Amino acid sequence: MRPTYHLVPSDVWAASVPTAPYEAGSLADEGFIHCTDGAEALLATANRHYGSDPRPFVVLTVDLDAAGSPWRIDDPERIYPHVFGPIDRDAILTVAPLTRDADGRFTAIGA
Repeated sequence: MRPTYHLVPSDVWAASVPTAPYEAGSLADEGFIHCTDGAEALLATANRHYGSDPRPFVVLTVDLDAAGSPWRIDDPERIYPHVFGPIDRDAILTVAPLTRDADGRFTAIGA
């Protein structure tokens, strides 16, 4: 098993078809689905890219070995896997809310 995290707005996740492989918008726009290794790195990424987005978010824990699409890590820090296709639903191990503090900063996975 090779776990990683994927951040998605709660409304986008709720609108996805539960019987179909998951496809983030970035798959169509950029050719891959963004992931992040480690909770601390995920929180930093969430605050950097989505801190001003007031929507609630969830975190998918994804088993990259079961994703059903190829993946690789290209960044020098080796913490940002990219999945080059849809993610099989069986590879999504958990879905947890991303909590925020009173100032809107993401602070933890789970509530």
